[in-house]
Amino acid sequence: MLGTLLVVLWKGQTITQMPLDVLPAFAPPQVEIQTEALGLAPEEVESLVSLPIESAINGTPGVTTVRSASAAGISVVRVVFNWGTDLFQARQWVTERLQQAQSKLPQGVETPQISPPTSPIATIATYAFTLDGRPSSDSAKCDLIPLLSIS
Repeated sequence: MLGTLLVVLWKGQTITQMPLDVLPAFAPPQVEIQTEALGLAPEEVESLVSLPIESAINGTPGVTTVRSASAAGISVVRVVFNWGTDLFQARQWVTERLQQAQSKLPQGVETPQISPPTSPIATIATYAFTLDGRPSSDSAKCDLIPLLSIS
C-alpha cells in the first residue's frame, strides 16, 4: 500500500514537470522551394531548374536530405535539416544559396520562392480538408456514404 502511494506521488510530480506542447515537432525542420518554369516539360524542369537548385543547396550546414519533384511548369525542392536546427536560420541559409543558383537558371524561369514556414501537421490538415478541390463535407457525401451503404 505504501509502495503504491509512493509510485503515485512520484508519477504525479513527474507529470507536472513535463513540458507541454500543443503541436509537438514530429518531423525535422524543412524548407520547401517552389519555382515556376512555365512552358517547360517535366524532364526540362528537372534538368534545368531542379538540379541547379539541388546542387546549390547541397553542402548547406545541417542538411540531411534534399528531395525534388518536377512537373510540367513547376519544380518543388524540399530541404530537410538536422533535428534541432533553427528553422529561421535554415531558411536564411537556403535564401543565400538560392541567390547563388539564380544565375544558373534559364531565361523565363521565375525567381525561386521559399514557402511560408508551417509545421508538417498543417500540411497534413490542408490535404485532409481539401479533397479534389471540394470541401470535405461534399467529399464525405459523394464518396463515403455510397461506400458505407455497400457494406
